[in-house]
Amino acid sequence: MATTAEKRKPVFIKVEELKPGTNGHNLTVKILESKPVPVPKPRRAPMSLSQRPQRPSRINECLVGDETGCIVFTARNEQVDIMQPGATVILRNAKIDMFKGSMRLAVDKWGRVEVAEPANFAVRENNNLSLVEYELVTVQA
Repeated sequence: MATTAEKRKPVFIKVEELKPGTNGHNLTVKILESKPVPVPKPRRAPMSLSQRPQRPSRINECLVGDETGCIVFTARNEQVDIMQPGATVILRNAKIDMFKGSMRLAVDKWGRVEVAEPANFAVRENNNLSLVEYELVTVQA
């Protein structure tokens, strides 16, 4: 007898299947490069609002991909340590963010980045989904 608490098996997709405004993706990708993004210093808040010192955010833009294509992944804080060039990772519950009209892959607090066994595929670098520009079009009903 199946219970409702039974876990669903995750469905893994390929990079080329990613579309703007979507989420809940599970992918296995290789990291090609990882570059730090300068983060502006936060303005000092009055001490009454925040008693504890704020840790500076760390953000890296990482080019990741599989045999179908590649995309820029935005790694934040602890994720930066995992996203080393040459490593293979599993992205669970990843989402697509739009940045200046192009897609970026990200994993927020509802997802996970896990180190995986080295993948035996070559990344298709000539299909970079982050280089495709999208335009927001409003449709009148």
